[in-house]
Amino acid sequence: MSSDPLLGQVIGNYQIEERLGRGGMATVYRARQLNMQRDVAIKIMSAELADDPQFVARFEREAQVIASLEHPRILPVHDFGHEGDLFYLVMRLVEGETLYDRMLNGPLSPQAAARLIDQIAEALDYAHQRGVIHRDLKPNNILLDEYDNVYMMDFGLAKLLAVSSPLTETGMVLGTPAYMAPEQWRGDPVDARTDVYALGVILYEMVCGQPPFESADTPFTLMYKHLNDTPVPPRAILPSLPEGVDAVILRALAK
Repeated sequence: MSSDPLLGQVIGNYQIEERLGRGGMATVYRARQLNMQRDVAIKIMSAELADDPQFVARFEREAQVIASLEHPRILPVHDFGHEGDLFYLVMRLVEGETLYDRMLNGPLSPQAAARLIDQIAEALDYAHQRGVIHRDLKPNNILLDEYDNVYMMDFGLAKLLAVSSPLTETGMVLGTPAYMAPEQWRGDPVDARTDVYALGVILYEMVCGQPPFESADTPFTLMYKHLNDTPVPPRAILPSLPEGVDAVILRALAK
């Protein structure tokens, strides 16, 4: 961790203090906002993106859309900018864990899952009414504070990071395979239903302790299953699950 060249540097008004997480095209740090003397989370995009004129052109436009979302269940974006070849988004720092971390302890009770899904769906509904699609909804993008309040992260970030072609160099559509809707696998346009499908995958995983297509051992097998297969009904895994919950999950996962 100490080899990270950004640690200790000042970017704009933010002194980088600690690396919190890293993805394929962005890294999240704890930073000190110098003029406000408060800690924030800063997501710094891959420097390679600065070489893409399409990314540079759309960064400010898409960042403004992301920052305009003001909802209690959406992690606020305080600021955005770029310095040299570093582009960044600044967000509230929430101490807690992700839904992914929570699910490492096993399935959630239907009651606990319902409380979290209600908050997630509320945030999605708000964003969808404003024409903003998440596009990469997954447990790692859902923060929980110490009171189990949900904070959704990375709204629209997949669109911001999207390359000109719907396929990457490895042939994978941009997104997280286990949660991608069929239209994403096909490279078709997405809308609010894409997020609903991902939410169905998350709810399935929350109550069953496994995603609907867990047996898929390669991305291409997973793609086939999302495009063609009907998932095992949740009640076949958890017979005590109410029929209504089973029906809601399968409706969300409809092709």
